[in-house]
Amino acid sequence: MQIIREIQDHIAFSEEDLSYALQKINLNKNQIVFSVSEKGVLEGVMTDGDFLRYLLSGQKANLNVPLSRVANKTFLSMPIDSNPEEINKLFSDRVAFVPLLDDQQHLVAIASRHRRGFSIGDVTINKGSKVFVIAEIGINHNGNKDLAKKMIEEAHRVGADCAKFQMRDLDTLYRNHGIGDSSKEDLGAQYILDLLKRFQLSQADMFELFDYCKEVGIMPLCTPWDMMSLATLEEYGMPAYKVASADLTNHELLIAMAKTGKPMICSTGMSREQEIISAVKILNGHGASYCLLHCNSTYPAPFKDINLNYLDRLEKLGDCPVGYSGHERGYHVAVASVARGAVIIEKHFTLDRTMEGNDHKVSLLPDEFLTMVEGIRQVELSLGLADPRDPTQGELMNRENLSKSIVAKIKIAAGDRIERDMIEIKSPGRGLQPNRMDELLGEKAKRSFLPGDFFFEGDVIYDQSGPRKFFFKRPWGVPVRYHDVDTLGFQSNPDFLEFHFSYKDLDLDEKYFLKEPLDMGLVVHSPDLFKGDHLLDFASADHEHRKRSISELQKVIDVALRMKPFFKRCEIVPVVVSLGGFTRDKHLEKHEREALYEQVAEGLAQLNTEYIEILPQTLPPFPWYFGGQLFCNIFVEAEDTVAFCEKYGYRVCFDVSHSKLTCNHYNSSFNDFTKLVSPHTGHLHIVDAKGEDGEGIQIGEGEVDFALFSSTVNEIIPEVSFIPEIWQGHKNGGEGFWVALDRLEQWL
Repeated sequence: MQIIREIQDHIAFSEEDLSYALQKINLNKNQIVFSVSEKGVLEGVMTDGDFLRYLLSGQKANLNVPLSRVANKTFLSMPIDSNPEEINKLFSDRVAFVPLLDDQQHLVAIASRHRRGFSIGDVTINKGSKVFVIAEIGINHNGNKDLAKKMIEEAHRVGADCAKFQMRDLDTLYRNHGIGDSSKEDLGAQYILDLLKRFQLSQADMFELFDYCKEVGIMPLCTPWDMMSLATLEEYGMPAYKVASADLTNHELLIAMAKTGKPMICSTGMSREQEIISAVKILNGHGASYCLLHCNSTYPAPFKDINLNYLDRLEKLGDCPVGYSGHERGYHVAVASVARGAVIIEKHFTLDRTMEGNDHKVSLLPDEFLTMVEGIRQVELSLGLADPRDPTQGELMNRENLSKSIVAKIKIAAGDRIERDMIEIKSPGRGLQPNRMDELLGEKAKRSFLPGDFFFEGDVIYDQSGPRKFFFKRPWGVPVRYHDVDTLGFQSNPDFLEFHFSYKDLDLDEKYFLKEPLDMGLVVHSPDLFKGDHLLDFASADHEHRKRSISELQKVIDVALRMKPFFKRCEIVPVVVSLGGFTRDKHLEKHEREALYEQVAEGLAQLNTEYIEILPQTLPPFPWYFGGQLFCNIFVEAEDTVAFCEKYGYRVCFDVSHSKLTCNHYNSSFNDFTKLVSPHTGHLHIVDAKGEDGEGIQIGEGEVDFALFSSTVNEIIPEVSFIPEIWQGHKNGGEGFWVALDRLEQWL
């Protein structure tokens, strides 16, 4: 049993709309919401089953009815001060939650049959949560309050989520009242007592340090070593408690902590398994929210004795989240424990390992702690989910280049029945994969093929969209290369063509492909990659790299100007360009990005842009280049992008996919992003997106709400042009583009 005291996600007012209650159910993941009056009195309970019964009741379903109309008024409850054993008796296959009420029938807590993690303030700790990293300062401040403040600052700087201290009332904790020089004590105890006596900070100093943690922006926690210290920390309002390994068998202190109702992080070092089981029984009996930390309480702990595999067993014993508290040298074991399921990591922290005190010897210095945190974040990202596997966007890009496709071996006429000797397997992997061969054999060809032509998805799937006349309220175009202008440019009615160049295309003679002036507009998209693996980057720290990037973009501009006379509706040629700002290991801080924007503006000012409008493209946080990922720092966040436009007088190409990925990464509103960036937008790349790096996805197959997006841009920028920039949309005669335009026509 677990008693949940942070109940906000589990309650809704009785007069709230049913739709709001369903949002709460989705938020708390427990398939239940409690209906309360404005004064907090419990009036009913609604589960998924209650909602289903409402839908099947024959009434016309209406999500705007009050929750009180649907909530079940017959429910079990118990007083908040009930004996845990009595609460446990109410649980059954049908009852997984029991509301706990005060004397006025206010809902004050919820007893849960199953353990579901817990929260400390705004931090959620459960099996799937972000790893919570504790910098254990303990008494490594050596009694110096100013040093302690410096350690708090450094712990925050290097990425710790929490700065933890220890509190002891020596007079009540030790049998000799904490006399450090007692000759009756063993050598080890005498040494510890001497340190504690000299390094102990006053209650007022400790409270000041806790407040300073909040001021700096890091969570304060503390280990109470005795009842007096627990009472002191309760007086302060500590949000949770750490139980030292030495106190896992101190059942009286465990019970006292559990009765506070605060979450408990319990180290299991120096304990036998039966002692862990006994502690768990006590914690469960009092409905405590807790986590068990695997630990070896040796200073330093030998690697052979750590046994990270025990984390699996510990999780089963506690039926709770697990973590790791390490006393070994270095940080690799702590990072490895995350892969074993640890969701809390605690490591001792110091500014100087040569200082007096045993803990300093096994503590990490700030830069070591920073490296550990970076490793933890990388590992937790790499863990992912145990869902069915799909290739990532980067893998799909490499699959295009490295794998194989089914191609025509001979001429095949439309209507011919396809036999095995008519097709073969060749690289690259641009077409239908070889494992789809059985879907082709025996079928009639839907179109004609020349030797070497690829088969595509549309060749095995019927009723795919194709080229036709499309009708939009704003100018629209299609992406093309020189070689497919005839295939893609003239089978429909686009207002303009957007040429997506490779660096090799820039050396071709445009007159070979453009025979006569066309009654349409022109947009040019600069390559990102140039000869010799040169990635265009106007913000590079390397002066020569920036210089070459400027030269390469000028070459693109020169080609665009030569093409301009072939497009009758083109007065100014928009040139879409990704301007760089990449790092390889992590994103830059906001203050570090300002200099990059200045470099970009300086570089753009050196270009000859007569009859040209440079449109910097909004970029994703994790762009794909060279078959792998980089970290992008400019034209990613809306505020940065708008500030650049306003300061330097540019508009941007708003790439919907890139910017949706940005909002996913930062957990922010894409509609808010759209409202901010739209007034500074000169062109749109419209395409769907998924997750943090799934770009170029077909319209309606990702996470963009196109109805909402279209409503916003139709209001703010109704005249701005767009293309559907579907990844590999040009395949099979532009099939991906025609599908996208088909789906977008209803909105734009």
